[in-house]
Amino acid sequence: MQIAEFEIKQADGSMSDLSKYKGKVLLIVNTASKCGFTPQYEGLEKLHQEYADKGLEILAFPCNQFGNQEPGDAEEIKNFCTLNYDVSFPLMGKVDVNGNDADPLWKYLKSEKSGLLGSRIKWNFTKFLVDREGNVVARHGPAVKPDQLKSEIEALL
Repeated sequence: MQIAEFEIKQADGSMSDLSKYKGKVLLIVNTASKCGFTPQYEGLEKLHQEYADKGLEILAFPCNQFGNQEPGDAEEIKNFCTLNYDVSFPLMGKVDVNGNDADPLWKYLKSEKSGLLGSRIKWNFTKFLVDREGNVVARHGPAVKPDQLKSEIEALL
């Protein structure tokens, strides 16, 4: 299966497929509003501002699987991200990234690039970088800040 074939849940609960991002470089991140890494929203927005017109799309997937750090509904999450970080990139519907109920996209991402815990996502703000052809080319843990990805993103754009 190719990444463009996956359906993703939008913040409003509707489904959409990733084919609309075909030919783009994707940075796919599991996010949370009440996490020590939450300030990374600021860095993600900076990347979005700097590279969106060159073909980068950032897709944030709120996830409540780590310490219940994303308890809000879609409206609360959007308001938090807008008010605190002026986020303008897409916030998707809340997903599970681990376990039996893990979203199929996240199962695929983990199967393509494993991390320190094997395929399991360790915590919020794990980042996957996908090239224009839909290949998962990198996985970065939560401690890697968005600005540390600039050279990798530039190489793919």
